[in-house]
Amino acid sequence: MVTHLSDCLRVTKSHIKPASETLARAFQDDPLFVYSVPDALERKKKLPYIFEFLIRWGVLYGEVYATSSDLEGVAVWFSSEQAEMTVWRMIRSGGFSFYFKVGKEIISRFVSFANYAFNVHKRHAPLRHWYLSLIGVDREFQGKGYASALMKPMLARIDQEHLPCYLETENERNVPIFHHYGFEVVEADTIPGSDVYNWAMLRKPALIS
Repeated sequence: MVTHLSDCLRVTKSHIKPASETLARAFQDDPLFVYSVPDALERKKKLPYIFEFLIRWGVLYGEVYATSSDLEGVAVWFSSEQAEMTVWRMIRSGGFSFYFKVGKEIISRFVSFANYAFNVHKRHAPLRHWYLSLIGVDREFQGKGYASALMKPMLARIDQEHLPCYLETENERNVPIFHHYGFEVVEADTIPGSDVYNWAMLRKPALIS
């Protein structure tokens, strides 16, 4: 199992499509994506397009890692300087193709969530930090330590940099898991216009001598 960040696979453009399939399966029943794409069959079809866009954004502007070349789990990280999704970054990440493949209604729900999440993020992490945008493990590999293999090496690096780390989750089951890694809830509320609850979590810089 992975113990250092150098043991992880750095995801590149050639890995985007299979990595998007991994995250699509991992997030099939996630509350945010169930809200965004209510029909299960449509969700199964369109989630790969959504994650292809999000992973490409990560490859271009952040750092994306997988547990191995088998892509059992995938995590997308951004430095705070690169975390904002501007119009130009959306275009470079395949925004036009994303729009036509996913559709206006789903896009509008994501934009509404993104605006809400951006404001919460900015409020609780105004200084330099790392942002864990996505982390997911394929269903057949869940509960086998793959998420830990993605989390621990990067968090060790972040500790060496003496920086905080921010994330949000819409799945209540994830809250104690992230708490185990040192994240604390800084805000929890329902996303406006939905019945989806959002937990914003912040991990303070570790004290390393």
